[in-house]
Parts: sequence; structure tokens; C-alpha cells
Amino acid sequence: MTDEPEEALIAELIREAALEGVRDELPHSIAVVIDEIIPRPDRPEDKPLSDVYASIVVERESQKGIIIGHKGARLREIGTTSREQINRLLGTRVHLNLHVKVLKEWQKDPKYLNRLGF
Repeated sequence: MTDEPEEALIAELIREAALEGVRDELPHSIAVVIDEIIPRPDRPEDKPLSDVYASIVVERESQKGIIIGHKGARLREIGTTSREQINRLLGTRVHLNLHVKVLKEWQKDPKYLNRLGF
């Protein structure tokens, strides 16, 4: 039980999956923002599905490459790992749509920190 909003928990699950295995290369330069969670209205009640749109934010282009990986392999791995955990958290299936964005020096800019929820 927690009083954290679902968006914060989902963002943390994605961030955890992104940091797994690359902790030395991306120590704290990564943030995750949940852009939208949209339940699909055309689904039957016994098989709900939600679309989760999230942005993984890094500070440099080189970090973006690390997150995406060779031919998108690392990003797919992040999506698979976090999707399974999000399914358990929400109790329903989700379609996870991840994007990687570069916001230069976001950790030093109060405007970016506020926008990213810090």
C-alpha cells in the first residue's frame, strides 16, 4: 500500500528497468515522465488494456544511444521488463510506448526539474 500516484510508481518501474545493467554509465542522469495513460475504450470489460506513453529523459546524446542500444535492443528489454511489472501493479494488461528524449543539463535547470516532477 502506498499513497503515491500510479504514474509515479510506473515511472519508477521504468527507470529501474532502464538503470538495470548500466548503472555506471547513467548514474543519475535519467528520469522518466509518464505522458499519458489511456484505457482503450473498445476492449471488453473482462480484457481491459491501457496504453501507457512514457518518456525516458537523459542529458546527452551518448546516453540516448546507451538507452536505445544496438538496433533498439536495450529499449525493447526495458519495455519488456517494465511492462511485466506494470501489468502486475495495475492488474491489467498495458501497451507500453517508450520514447527517449535528450534535455541537456536538465539536472541543473530549475525549469526542467519542475517539469520532470523534482
